[in-house]
Amino acid sequence: MKYCKKCLQPDTRPNEKFINGVCSICRYYDSIEDIDWNSRYEQLQDYLKNRKKKSVKNSFQKFDCIIGVSGGKDSTRQALWVRDKLKLNPLLWSLSYPPEQICDIGTKNISNLINLGFDLVVSSPSPKTWRNLIKESFFKFSNHMRTSELALFSSVPQAALAYKIPIIFWGETPMQVGDLSAVGEEGWDGNNMKNSNTLSSGHKWMIDMGYKREKLIPYIYPDKNQFELQDLQIIYLGWYLGDWSLTNNAKYSNLNGLINRSEDYVNTGDIHGTSALDDNWQIMNQMIKYYKFGFGFVTEIICEDIQRGHIDRKSGIKWIEKYDGKCSDEYIKSFCKYIDISVDEFWWQVRKSANRDLFLVKNDGQIVPKFKVGEDL
Repeated sequence: MKYCKKCLQPDTRPNEKFINGVCSICRYYDSIEDIDWNSRYEQLQDYLKNRKKKSVKNSFQKFDCIIGVSGGKDSTRQALWVRDKLKLNPLLWSLSYPPEQICDIGTKNISNLINLGFDLVVSSPSPKTWRNLIKESFFKFSNHMRTSELALFSSVPQAALAYKIPIIFWGETPMQVGDLSAVGEEGWDGNNMKNSNTLSSGHKWMIDMGYKREKLIPYIYPDKNQFELQDLQIIYLGWYLGDWSLTNNAKYSNLNGLINRSEDYVNTGDIHGTSALDDNWQIMNQMIKYYKFGFGFVTEIICEDIQRGHIDRKSGIKWIEKYDGKCSDEYIKSFCKYIDISVDEFWWQVRKSANRDLFLVKNDGQIVPKFKVGEDL
């Protein structure tokens, strides 16, 4: 494992490519230092005007665009910026988890969006199918979120096609998160999202479980032909917002009613308290990701803070060493109860998937890092 020379991004991130020892995200931030953001905003306005002229109007169409929301910092900021800055009329679309998975903060933040005056539709896949797929995903990939991410990413374009809405607004660009496989023809173009880390695995493994396609509709991302027939376009707002960041989005959203987490960092592995606001099990998944790739929530947060000049590399190492990969035992217990396994079975699967090049799994079950943060292994 090698670390970026500028931040603390490891090269174990899927689809990451270092050039001269520098990660793709740092290269992106270097490339935008001299961007004229006002000019980019004008380009977006021009694009929207041209799209509006050629949009096919019908008696049903009411919304200019659609935005997927979880009630988190990024989606809250997107919704407010699109409505109040771009003066568009967005439909907000939220894919709801089963009650056992949703945390109270997430429910309150979705309610906050409704109270801010938005039209919001909540969809929910079959709970029984959801539970079975999450369990299968956990034991097959050591990633229960393979299921929920497929549904989250697929539901918005499905809704856009059904409601005949021409534009989907998404948040950060692939360059901002280091997922170079999803880069489109232009920096703002999100129509190549199907190749992202999240979606590229597809749903064949679900078919292999014995599920018929009609039972898996919420998990199937529309194909290229469907996008082209309706001239549907995904636009990354991160391409047009020079101050797009985890911290700025949280501050912007907090001023508009967003509630953050208040737990101790050792329970969440999130030193800002602004991630996974709708789902405690995402924190558990970040812990597992840490054991698979050597980084979790804290590394991602610190890397952006370094890139934005909020913290130096030396201080960032201390935060990562202390809190990365942490998760409350209560979150693990609730997940195990949901998919009907024991905590011992959970940890058997986690230890099985731990990267043995990066971690030592001791006889007593402890998983100990072989690496030192910031130093190449």
